[in-house]
Amino acid sequence: MDVARLNLLCAEGLPGAENLVVERLLKTLDDWANQVRVATLRNLYRFQHRPEEYERSEAYFRMLVMITVLQRDLGLRYNPGRIAAPTAADLNSGEFFSDSKDLFLHGLLGERRMGTCASMPVLYVAVGRRLGYPLHLVRGKSHLFVRWETSDGKERLNIEGSARGLVTHPDEHYKSWPFPIEEKEILDGQYLKNLTAAEEVAEFLVNRACCLARNGRASEAREAMIHASRLAPKIQRYAAVVGAENPSAK
Repeated sequence: MDVARLNLLCAEGLPGAENLVVERLLKTLDDWANQVRVATLRNLYRFQHRPEEYERSEAYFRMLVMITVLQRDLGLRYNPGRIAAPTAADLNSGEFFSDSKDLFLHGLLGERRMGTCASMPVLYVAVGRRLGYPLHLVRGKSHLFVRWETSDGKERLNIEGSARGLVTHPDEHYKSWPFPIEEKEILDGQYLKNLTAAEEVAEFLVNRACCLARNGRASEAREAMIHASRLAPKIQRYAAVVGAENPSAK
């Protein structure tokens, strides 16, 4: 299933998603993807004539066009109220998860066109997959980013989904930001690898659980966490947090 549809379905019934209409928002997303397609074709000659200006990478060029269209032309941006560097205290308080519009695609596809690192990478992946791009969601610690990786492994590029403009980082960057990752956690498959389809849905369910918990709906939060842990059994924290009072401590 379309990653955008799955993301929106996981947002249904949450605070901030009272007027969510999935099909209407998916139509908006399709329209945006078409705008990116047109802009890419119109400007492809720039890469062909001066590839050195784009890291000699067509993936870099295509992501630059996508992000330029989405941010400059369509007005997408990171919610300024959530820009401060994350701290463990912020996550434990659950404040980051209070409004579903900061966590799911409807906050970006609706009138306000704002999101966070929980939703902006998902939007880029959803648009890119509509264009046939080999895009993946990747987990840092309490963070999501985007990776362009071809099936043959010849082209691999990390894209920071929450930045202004196109920003790329090597894997090493995410080993220490926004929170340090232990080597064992990487070897266990918890971080810095391309998420499977099931793991993508698990990530959305965890955000759903955190939003529910922050809004006093503990039993529903626990149910969402149980489903997440079943879909992504390698993510040990998902199983560990089941039954905890505060699922946002992920």
